[in-house]
Amino acid sequence: MRVLQELRAAGRGQDMQAVVEMIPYARFLGIQVDQKGNEITTIMPFKQALVGNVNLPALHGGVIGAFLEMTAVIQLLFDTSCERLPKTIDVSIDYLRSGRPQPTFGRAIVTRHGRRVANVRSEIWQEERSKPIGLSHGHFLLTPI
Repeated sequence: MRVLQELRAAGRGQDMQAVVEMIPYARFLGIQVDQKGNEITTIMPFKQALVGNVNLPALHGGVIGAFLEMTAVIQLLFDTSCERLPKTIDVSIDYLRSGRPQPTFGRAIVTRHGRRVANVRSEIWQEERSKPIGLSHGHFLLTPI
């Protein structure tokens, strides 16, 4: 992704919102990044197009999975100096609760960072961080500079 190189060259390599705006599916989900120092929180505002079960209504499981994976990738990009988006090797997702029609928040932590592979855990919640609606653990292939 040439955009990452251009952002780093312009001194905006740590501007994760600029990175997110370059990813079409992240734009569709409406993902926003709240950056306070070295802490990153991703935010996915609710919109009707994200509903999978209109009877409840509840967020689509694919949206929840994609938001968990995107949260992990954003944290990896912030923590590393990759020249391309990390490639997903595998992701395991635990769906814990239905996502209600309201904003969803996410955080990730890089649990292991090697030269080529990184392990990342992420969680998303809505009203209370202590009540996550989904968790994930993923392995990502890195492309160093």
